[in-house]
Amino acid sequence: MFPIKFVRENLDIIKKAAELKNINVDWTLFQHLEQQRRQIIQVLEEEKRLHKKFNTELAHLKQKGQIPEHLLTQAKQVSSRIKEEEDRLKEIESRIEALLASIPNIPHSSVPEGKTSRDNVVIRTWGEIKEPSFEVIPHYEIGRKLGILQLERAAKMTGSFFPAFAGQGALLVRALINFMLDLHRKNGFVELWPPALVNRASMFGTGQLPRLEEDMYRLKEEDLFLIPTAEVPVTNYHREEIIPEDKLPLRYCAYSPCFRREAGAYGSDTRGLIRLHQFDKVELVIFSHPKNSYDEHERLVQEAEKVLQMLGLAYRVVLLCTGDTSFAAAKCYDLEVWSPGVKKWLEVSSCSNFEAFQARRANIRYRSASGKTDYVHTLNGSGIALPRTIIAIMENYQTERGTIIIPEVLRPYMDGIGEISIDNNNG
Repeated sequence: MFPIKFVRENLDIIKKAAELKNINVDWTLFQHLEQQRRQIIQVLEEEKRLHKKFNTELAHLKQKGQIPEHLLTQAKQVSSRIKEEEDRLKEIESRIEALLASIPNIPHSSVPEGKTSRDNVVIRTWGEIKEPSFEVIPHYEIGRKLGILQLERAAKMTGSFFPAFAGQGALLVRALINFMLDLHRKNGFVELWPPALVNRASMFGTGQLPRLEEDMYRLKEEDLFLIPTAEVPVTNYHREEIIPEDKLPLRYCAYSPCFRREAGAYGSDTRGLIRLHQFDKVELVIFSHPKNSYDEHERLVQEAEKVLQMLGLAYRVVLLCTGDTSFAAAKCYDLEVWSPGVKKWLEVSSCSNFEAFQARRANIRYRSASGKTDYVHTLNGSGIALPRTIIAIMENYQTERGTIIIPEVLRPYMDGIGEISIDNNNG
């Protein structure tokens, strides 16, 4: 969230940013509220000047033993008007604060302009898309045949778009989580185990609130939210803190379940694991010095890429255009894997630099050796999300015999199992 002074002084830039991100901000209301605020401040200054004058006169007359009733009445009337104007000012400033919270981050200059995902730019690709000699069946079909993916039973237990894995399918989920956490820890990321419920201040700090409240699962009585990603608790791990400059960058990784109400209402995406209300993810979060944050951004992307490279999955790195970049991000790369069964590129990671946008909302600063404080830059990326990664494994490692080969790096996490078949799965 931008300070009001910055918005006033850079209104054209802020307006352009909102336009580029396809986000509507009521600028007419903003200017109306700003005008009211200035008028109230002007009235308050005059009333306070008058109040000071009355107090000086009364003090002088009291020394002479005189207390004129009419002056006391006038002084009380002025005090009452001051209270009314201060209440009005507080209300106006509260409305301005709410409007400021609806203003998106400014896209970085390197982000291409565009309206939708069609305007995104492929930066690079890795791996070879292999053309199998047989027809690859979608993950939801082979998962059902092998008994490792139990979508019907999950729907019976909870409802649509909640997954359940069984037998070696469940083992595959756990293997991926442990493999990714071990990899990131070895690469210098400190592991956290965050809560799956967070308070309103945490959701505001990372930018989900107030704009996306209707998309979140909320416990109304406690006013707590199920996390949409571990980005929320991990970024808020340092909320309201000042970090010594020499401790930066701080790099964290965390596994969590993720919950999102908005998923699952778009054509073929309603089948299988492509869109879910609940899914698992390993998240990467970095707190960086501002001068280094774009170097850290590239490192973040490369860290997520290592997962896909070690799994042997062909992928591409996509730079999102302004219209596809999230509300809070200044710049974002998506990593997309190819899945031959559903015949789509599937996003498995978004790696974003938020610059100081989240840090201002969550009040996360650093202190230099000279004692000066400023806001850190925050970054986060999926390292990586499981459902679509599992789709890619089930479809890219599928055999003509209807089995699934386990990538080499996951076998130590799966008791050495090299292949999932009907015969060896006990789901």
